Amino acid sequence: MTTGPVIEVRGLVKRFGALAAVDGVDLLVREGEVHGFLGPNGAGKSTTIRVLLGLYRANAGLVRVLGLDPASHAAEVTRQISYVPGEVFLWPTLTGQEVLDALAGLRGARDVAAEQRLTEAFALDTRKRIRTYSKGNRQKVVLVASFAAPTRLLILDEPTSGLDPLMEEVFQQCVREAAAAGRTVLLSSHLLEEVEDVCSAVTIIKDGRLVESGRLADMRHLAASTITAHLPDEARAAIDVRLRSWGLAGNAPAERRLVLNVPRDRVAAVLGVLAEAGAADITCTPARLEDLFLRHYQVAAR
Repeated sequence: MTTGPVIEVRGLVKRFGALAAVDGVDLLVREGEVHGFLGPNGAGKSTTIRVLLGLYRANAGLVRVLGLDPASHAAEVTRQISYVPGEVFLWPTLTGQEVLDALAGLRGARDVAAEQRLTEAFALDTRKRIRTYSKGNRQKVVLVASFAAPTRLLILDEPTSGLDPLMEEVFQQCVREAAAAGRTVLLSSHLLEEVEDVCSAVTIIKDGRLVESGRLADMRHLAASTITAHLPDEARAAIDVRLRSWGLAGNAPAERRLVLNVPRDRVAAVLGVLAEAGAADITCTPARLEDLFLRHYQVAAR
């Protein structure tokens, strides 16, 4: 058992020839945490994960998984990890159950009761051969094997690829149960809603470089909440003056419907002013992970 972080990466560099796929990334994942690892395709997420699994050797930087260097202790590290890739390739002539048997045999440890429970939860027919499975069903086989395995760390790289919305809900519940049991989860995804629903911390990378990392609750102050309200005619000008005194500017004061982006530390004060002025239909939408992500990638919200 480690006493430090489950995953500790400092200044990771991984090059392929002249290309720096990962260039100075830091990643810190604590015990029992569900940590989101965000970035678009090509950002360096999968390369970083392969370094964590000991599949790639870093060109520079410190990498520790469960207190060990995966480059020199790959077997010891991966024995304690459940890994789910976004593209699953399995033995086509075996049934789903035979694949589960094979994966458990390779690991040398198994929780049959958990496996059966998860098979039912994911509505997986394990009697069919893998070659007859859809992409989503192949993904389910690996998810069942990974969540059922008695491992300390789950590394999930775009794990819901091919799953329908109902199965995505089952997946999210499995992540929550794993965290509640003290397991640690690194979830790499481009699905912002999925990450926000289950993660307590996130790391965002862009072009192989770190751009943001921290507790999700703490990071939301970097993006403003959105407040809307219908203003009474007689109060519009006074509200506009008050907001501008705080450095906040909504839409034109002549408009009855106010739309305002408000920093976290000003939300309560703004709501108080609107309520005191008799504004109606007041709504406050907290900043979402998408706002943080789009802030760094400068992609217009649609």
